[in-house]
Amino acid sequence: MRAILVLAAAAAALTSTIGMARTADDAEQRFVHDGATYAYTIKPAADGRQVIEGRALPNGRSFRLVVNGDRVSGVSGGVPVAFRLADAQGAAGN
Repeated sequence: MRAILVLAAAAAALTSTIGMARTADDAEQRFVHDGATYAYTIKPAADGRQVIEGRALPNGRSFRLVVNGDRVSGVSGGVPVAFRLADAQGAAGN
């Protein structure tokens, strides 16, 4: 359960930067949450969704999240995840 909360908090931090990342060649961005560093990129999909791809450092566990309206879904460390964007934004405050 803790991993889902960390991922939700990470998604909240990432989705708050979606408006800033509009081109496919944007540089990798990083943030630190709860002592872990996350490196990621955000790219718009052809259908209007936003794709967040990255990894946790130093373990290298990868994640790929797709923001589609008010829903976030994807895979983190090989495990499927799905949650409401509002839930992720609430987790960022924890």
